[in-house]
Amino acid sequence: MMVDAKQFFDATSPSKTLFVADSELDQKYYIDFSSVRGGKIIEDLRDNITLWSPEQPTCQLLTGHIGCGKSTELLRLKAELEREGFHVVYFESSKDLEMGDVDVGDILLAIAKRVSESLDRLTLEEPKRLKSILQGAAKLLQTEIEFDKFELEALGNKLSASKEGITVDGFGNQFSAGKEGITVVAMGIAKITAKVKASPDLRSKLRGYLEPQTNGLIDAINKEILEPAIAQLKQYGKKGLVAVVDNLDRVDSSPKPWGRQQQEYLFVDRGEQLRSLHCHVVYTMPLALRFSNDFGTLIERFMSEPQMLPMVPVLCRDGSENTEGMALLRQMILARAFPHLDPEKRLEKITALFEDAETLDRLCHISGGHIRLALRMLNDGIKKQRGLPITRPTLEEVICGYRNERTLAVTDEEWELLRLVRERKQLPRKQDDHILIRSMFVYEYRDAAGSWFDINPILA
Repeated sequence: MMVDAKQFFDATSPSKTLFVADSELDQKYYIDFSSVRGGKIIEDLRDNITLWSPEQPTCQLLTGHIGCGKSTELLRLKAELEREGFHVVYFESSKDLEMGDVDVGDILLAIAKRVSESLDRLTLEEPKRLKSILQGAAKLLQTEIEFDKFELEALGNKLSASKEGITVDGFGNQFSAGKEGITVVAMGIAKITAKVKASPDLRSKLRGYLEPQTNGLIDAINKEILEPAIAQLKQYGKKGLVAVVDNLDRVDSSPKPWGRQQQEYLFVDRGEQLRSLHCHVVYTMPLALRFSNDFGTLIERFMSEPQMLPMVPVLCRDGSENTEGMALLRQMILARAFPHLDPEKRLEKITALFEDAETLDRLCHISGGHIRLALRMLNDGIKKQRGLPITRPTLEEVICGYRNERTLAVTDEEWELLRLVRERKQLPRKQDDHILIRSMFVYEYRDAAGSWFDINPILA
């Protein structure tokens, strides 16, 4: 069977997030790695909401290496929560925030905006306190904000009311097209955040204005958006509201002006405020915080331990091949070319993509179970080969390029630490051991005995 190289290239794009709820093809691309990742992590997040605390707001954290598949798993969580009857708002915070300079007020406004946008069909009362806060911010920033139906239409928020004033929402329910206050708030926040994202000076001004009234902002969001929205959602058969805030794990580790690391400042110092919203919230969290001296305080702030999404193991703790992990990684790659075939049938088609099965195994092993890295190297191999199948020399050339780039960043001291990790399968307790994780020199895995670590196979 011939495989179209361009189609395979597009299907294996490392930037592609799988929308398993919306795309039948993405469902076939999706491979469930939970059996080798130490547990059903997404199911645990779901059950904490649907089974153990459906009525009381929960706040949960998910962490893991960037590129390990968190976004795909969170979209699967969204789909499962929606099947359970919850209204779920998923968004990538990096689209609203400047990740090198984030404050708690920025995150709260981003959540309020995204939730408001998703509820523009509900007839909520005008959120006067929140609107007043936004008007004060707009005046401070000298941003002229006007709201009329022409702006609403331009932003795709047109109220499609019929002559009887009835509109149908995404749930298939009918609502009367009432007050536009909730949409006005979403637009106001969008205008302000768009202005400040591009300007450090404006961000500083906005924070100076919002900081003294952060608790008032939280109260306004709760009382004027979240609580009335949940009450109306329940009238129409929904069980509650969940906000899934992705990409906060990409918050930069740079220090704030007073010296506190930004990651610790947000999730430790301001953790109580992040969990103060009166709806279910799931945040992604920087992996380095698991190795922070403040990790215990973080757990107390959020009153739960973060869920960790580890790498897919290509080796076992004792150095032998992890046959199940390797088998699933093979299927992840083969499914992008042969989504409609059964797993066993896909294995018969390896030579349509690679010179031989050993070349595919080499790609899986050298990735260390890092999903995005495996796809990046595969994409580069297709380009370098200028087609399919990818030969072993071509793949080795790609691997050599990645190896040379990574080794340039490793210091002599870090090489010594990496040797200890390789020998002990644990992180050495040094002051800067988290750097090995953040730099992706070391990967974390899970088995029945718990967490263990190994060096990135490219550095090996």
